[in-house]
Parts: sequence; structure tokens; C-alpha cells
Amino acid sequence: MAKLTITIIPARKGSKRLQNKNSKLLGGIPLIAHSILFAKENLEVIDAIYVSTNDDTIKKIALEYGVKVIDRPDSLCGDAETTVSALKHLLESIEETVENVILLQPTNPLRPVNLLKEAFEVFQKNKCNSLFTVSRNHQKLGKISKNQFLPVNYTIGQRSQDMEPLYFENGLLYITKASLIRANKIISKNAYPLVIEHPFAEIDIDTQEDLEYAEYLFKKHTPGPS
Repeated sequence: MAKLTITIIPARKGSKRLQNKNSKLLGGIPLIAHSILFAKENLEVIDAIYVSTNDDTIKKIALEYGVKVIDRPDSLCGDAETTVSALKHLLESIEETVENVILLQPTNPLRPVNLLKEAFEVFQKNKCNSLFTVSRNHQKLGKISKNQFLPVNYTIGQRSQDMEPLYFENGLLYITKASLIRANKIISKNAYPLVIEHPFAEIDIDTQEDLEYAEYLFKKHTPGPS
């Protein structure tokens, strides 16, 4: 039996700060549809696309866009539940033999066009068990203790260009072995950090302001009619 590479898009209901955010419109289509369409543009890499949800509206949207839906039990949809629990449940709910899982989060809807192809090539070439995207943080960061600011990644007066590079997990893309998910992990200790420098890496939608900024970037980077 062939071992498949599948995409999983987890989209539960119950967002508190931006209600029904996964079905909010961005560029005229539901937020989750951006991740579905991105996956469908990479079918030379992906064998099947699944949405995991407990939301009837999201289920309807996913089916309209022609992808498979796995109903996630409400017990796996609480605020304390981790993403890996949804991925593990989906793997346990399908009959296919899965080797690789590509995780696309609907709250990171905008991605560079060739991101998945390039990431999967790196994943295979380096024989990774997991890969995730990161971006450089150029801010001068510190802690506040007893009303005193304590720099963490620089010294006071240091030029930004002389700072040691630090990176953040931007959420654009994860690729991992299904066996790792079954062990309740998405990112392993030796995961490959794929550096992405693109404005889309700044988007992680959790508020109305995040959605409005995403709309701005979508319009700026989407070619208009010729």
C-alpha cells in the first residue's frame, strides 16, 4: 500500500477574540479557503487534503471546495487542546497509510506561491522528520524586572545590524512524519527551520485588526486583472 503525503487544515469553532474567524472573508473568500486553495495548487506533492473541524459552517465550506472533512469531537476542541491532538485524531480516523503530514493553519492564510514545493524538496533532501518555517525578528527585545528594562538579545547602544540573529516560528507551514504525530509531536528537537523572509510571514489572524492587515497585504500582493 502506498504511503501518502496529506495536508491537514485544522479549523475548530469557538474563537473568542474574532468570532467565526475561519469563515470570515479575506479577499472575497472564506479565510479557510485560502489554505485549501494553496494545497490544491500543490497536488504534485499532496495526495489528499483534509479539514478537521467541529464547525458546520467550516464543514460546508470545505466540502464546497472539494476537500475531505473529518468531524472532530468537541472534546478535542477546547482552548487547552493542542493542535497535535487534532492531527492525531484525523490520522486515526482515516484508512489511508500516511507517511507525511503537511499542516496548514487557516489563521496563516497568505503564503508565497512556491513555498510548499521548496519546503518539501528541503524536507526530502535532508531526510527530515519535521520542518517548520521561521522568520528573523529584527526587534530589540528585553524583559522588565522591578521597573527596569533588561535587554535580552542586544546591549544598550548596540546597532541593530550587529545584533545576533533571532528567529520566530511564523506558522506558515509545517511538514512532519505521521509517526511523529502519533508520538504527540509536530516539531522534533532536530526539526529543520526553513527561513522565510516575506511580508506574509507577519500574518497570524486572531483579531479584526489582523484581518484588516491581511486584507491590505492580499490586495497589495495579488495581481489585478490584466
